[in-house]
Amino acid sequence: MAQQRKALWEADLDEELHDVDLNIAIGNYGQNGLYDDAQPRIDESTLLAVQHQVAQQAALAQIPDAVKRFIVHFHQAVLDNNLSEITVAYESGWNRLTEKFYAKTEWPEAEIIAPLVNDDQIFLILYRELYYRHVYSRIQPDIDDRFHSYENSCELFNYLLNSDGPVPLELPEQWLWDIIDEFIYQFQSFCVWRSKVKPKTDEELMLLADAGQAWSSYSVLNVLYSLIQKSKINEHLTALQEGKSADEIVEIVGEYGTKPLYRMLGYFSLIGLLRVHSLLGDFTLALKVMESVELNQKSPFTRVTACHVTTYYYVGFCYIMLRRYPDAIRTFVSILNFILRMRQYHTRSYQYDQINKTADRMYALFAVCNALSPSRVDDNISNTMKEKYGEQFTKMSRGEEGIPAFEELFLYACPKFISANPPPYEDAELLQAHIEESPVEPAQRHLSLFLSDVRAQAPVPTLRSFLKLYTSLDAKKLSNFLDADEEEMVQQLMVMKQASRSISRVENEKGLLGGQMISTSDLDFVIDENMVHIAESTVGRRYAGWFIRNTEHAQRVYDTVHNSPLPIPPKSASQVKADAAAAPPSAAPVSQRTGQRVAWGGNVKAA
Repeated sequence: MAQQRKALWEADLDEELHDVDLNIAIGNYGQNGLYDDAQPRIDESTLLAVQHQVAQQAALAQIPDAVKRFIVHFHQAVLDNNLSEITVAYESGWNRLTEKFYAKTEWPEAEIIAPLVNDDQIFLILYRELYYRHVYSRIQPDIDDRFHSYENSCELFNYLLNSDGPVPLELPEQWLWDIIDEFIYQFQSFCVWRSKVKPKTDEELMLLADAGQAWSSYSVLNVLYSLIQKSKINEHLTALQEGKSADEIVEIVGEYGTKPLYRMLGYFSLIGLLRVHSLLGDFTLALKVMESVELNQKSPFTRVTACHVTTYYYVGFCYIMLRRYPDAIRTFVSILNFILRMRQYHTRSYQYDQINKTADRMYALFAVCNALSPSRVDDNISNTMKEKYGEQFTKMSRGEEGIPAFEELFLYACPKFISANPPPYEDAELLQAHIEESPVEPAQRHLSLFLSDVRAQAPVPTLRSFLKLYTSLDAKKLSNFLDADEEEMVQQLMVMKQASRSISRVENEKGLLGGQMISTSDLDFVIDENMVHIAESTVGRRYAGWFIRNTEHAQRVYDTVHNSPLPIPPKSASQVKADAAAAPPSAAPVSQRTGQRVAWGGNVKAA
């Protein structure tokens, strides 16, 4: 009823005002009059800016005070180039606050914390580097995060490479390595994500079509080679190997090469190139760029444990793909021994989990190499490998039936290979053809190449087991053992002969690609007409390692016993009765009154 009355009232009002000119009745009161100058209209952009500022202040107010103090302190340390304070803030403060406040959420965006650091653009670039690294490690990045992280990386490297002279910035070596490492990881992650066309939304397809050089192989390689060229790190390393003086080195490397920031970025870029070329499948070039880097415990990369482990992992994997299994075994044994010795110190590193994962992958690759090229190695490494992958190792030693085990360990332990060319997002027809007939995944392509060599060597374990039983053997008899004709038997012998030869590095040889042909097997043979003559060389047991391990074990037992409290000797029945008769009823035992420990077999005398 009320609605009906309201409708009638509105109808009556419309009839009364039907013939009235409202503009004449109301006039221009408040419109284009005196009030225009007194109350000007707010510009839309100004209103948006004010709203953005209010929202920014509200977001800033929600940041915990501990985080605000940390950011202010961190910024001041960067301004002062205080390496010790930067290191503590980077390795400890950032990770501690992440666990406390941002374990599953993003850190505040750089624009929000900008007022805390006086809008310092250089610090904000460094802050974004940490921000996006956190997004990639703890949260699934979206397409905006992927493009914005690339833009921030470009800003950082443009600042370092295109400034007038070396920049006045000092950062700890750990952070410099992480900058290069994360740059390559984000490139790898983007390429893997970009190659999967089907799950993409229309918006993502459009953005990828317009991506241009964003995260292209060319742009990433350009950054790494530019850092190497700017720092003249290859010339620096060559001069050090030639024993040149400090003054001569300064003259060779110039003003950029003398700065620790540029020198270490250039050095880590060499390791980065090793990784990128390995991901792209060019294993020869990957080892070639490391020509000036020496693999020993005195090299600069050993000062950053994550860099140390990464270097040996990729070098060892390159040797596997180049069929240089002895060099790969030697590389893996060296780094795995280092990890075992330094395990107690790795627990202090925020990258402890990542180092352990890489070590597990290297044990898998070591098992693969040892199955293809059996050799005596360190017992600790061999025993640990058998604990982790003993079942697969046994299968791989059985020839053809071990192929699935090779495939399993290879796919688990290999890097996440990438394709240098993205899908044709800019052309709808080509993209549809790409979806209908997808190319072979890079990992599967490298796996097929690796397994082709494994299958060629499949008869070797069986043939080796027969030859170890004889010093000479008739060819016909051997062919009967193998259930093959003589021609096929000779082919298998040639495969075994080829498998027992490999190029291996010579000690103190410069570069990782050089080497000479050596025999990798303790079993050799020659074919003389219809007879196969076998010669087996025996390697004496290495007693030094056995004595060292047992000496260390004995020392640990002695230290444990020495640091343990002395036991209280049991008292005889007569001593118990004598003590009970002599002591007052309320007296406490001597050991409780004096607080003195009782020695073995001794008696404590009361004062």
